Amino acid sequence: MAQNDRNTAHTQAGKLPTSDHTLIPTLGLFTTVSIIVGSVIGSGIFMKPALMASQLGSPQLLLLVWVGAGLLTLIGALTNAEIASMITATGGQYIFFQKMYGNFTAYLYGWAIFAVIQTGSIASIAYIFSTYMEYFVQLPRFAPATEQSFVLSLPFIGSFFPLQNIGVKVLTMVLICSMTFINFLGVRFGGLIAGVFTTLKIVAMVLLVAASFLFGNGSTANFVTAAPSATASGTSVIFLVVMATAGAFWTYDGWNNITYIAGEVKEPSRTIPRGLFLGMLIVIGIYVSINLAYLYIFPVATMATSKLVAADVATAIFGNSGGAIIAACVILSTFGTTNGTILASARVYFAMAREKMFFGPIGSVHPRFHTPANALFLQAFWSCVLVLSGTFDMLTDMLIFVTWIFYALGAYGVFVLRKKMPDAPRPYKVWGYPYVPAIFVLFAAVYVVITLYNDVSAYMNGSSPIINSVFGLFLVATGLPFYFYFQRKKGA
Repeated sequence: MAQNDRNTAHTQAGKLPTSDHTLIPTLGLFTTVSIIVGSVIGSGIFMKPALMASQLGSPQLLLLVWVGAGLLTLIGALTNAEIASMITATGGQYIFFQKMYGNFTAYLYGWAIFAVIQTGSIASIAYIFSTYMEYFVQLPRFAPATEQSFVLSLPFIGSFFPLQNIGVKVLTMVLICSMTFINFLGVRFGGLIAGVFTTLKIVAMVLLVAASFLFGNGSTANFVTAAPSATASGTSVIFLVVMATAGAFWTYDGWNNITYIAGEVKEPSRTIPRGLFLGMLIVIGIYVSINLAYLYIFPVATMATSKLVAADVATAIFGNSGGAIIAACVILSTFGTTNGTILASARVYFAMAREKMFFGPIGSVHPRFHTPANALFLQAFWSCVLVLSGTFDMLTDMLIFVTWIFYALGAYGVFVLRKKMPDAPRPYKVWGYPYVPAIFVLFAAVYVVITLYNDVSAYMNGSSPIINSVFGLFLVATGLPFYFYFQRKKGA
């Protein structure tokens, strides 16, 4: 009765009841799996296999890397699932880091999500959507001299050219803003979009695999025939495998997006672990099947010389119309992935603002649509800024480097919480503890060190205009002054 009286008082004062300002659990297992699969499968599977084939030169190693990277990602997902089953609040890993390491580390992660990781993911995935649209419509761009005329430089980081490929960038920003508006209308609507496009995406990929084996003029001998140039051995093979695995990690990234919207998932302690397990198994199966189809049509040496191996495979099967089919498939895939990433990511800044560790208005819920509207709009704005700042490769290299720093910290957090919260209910416990999460932490640390070394080397020899990993760290560091501001304001 007292609660009803308070609600009546709020209404009379011109405010809606508290229940109208909360996020509502509406997402079931199917939508959860759809969001996971939709967030993971984007454009990488159409672009990365050729580069990986050129690095490895061996079909067996190529398939091994795809399986190994998938299993490592699954280990990370299942490790994360133990924490997600314990802590089911919207905000995902931001809340997890808060419980593991305290407010400072949690804030750095949340700021990294905003400044680099998720906004960079949105920008890079939408960028590929626009790039493939040029297969059907030629987008405008400035003359090379004009593109180079406007330069932004950061000391010790590099130079940026915002006017490069302006037509693609404008269309990318239009897509980001459109998908943001769709998710502003409601999580159920955004979840429905994720489910529909994920289903269509998987169907398209299954058809490509089936067509390769049923109608393609390929050979199973390609599965065991190495490229003539594949002569590396010993430590060089290990190094190349690690580098190729880094490429595969980009295609597997996005599995943790579902934890950001845990508060809107029905029975999250059961649904999220099951969704992560089923979703990642589906992704691994699709990726391995597609690479088998590529290898069936082309030997690994031919794959290595292809700029877009999926389009070349489709052309070999269907003729000239094959390229159009693959371009449409990539457009479909990236459209759905952009939606899923936008849907999940804004909930982190929302959770931070609710804890007074981000700008206050970002923590508000729209009274009609029950969505974090301001968080969505701020996310769209910064994603568009990142689109103007660089290219697809710059964005992906930057965000993956920063992402894996926090992946390592997140997996290590399982050990921390086992000690800090030994008696807390754990509906799901990671299999193989402590060895399985330890393997993931070790590999993530090695990947981060190798990536930093390669980025600095690429900048020093002139093959890259910026040090991507250092740029990512710089954007994370810009959040430090805000941390002390929010802490002081919160204390006051």
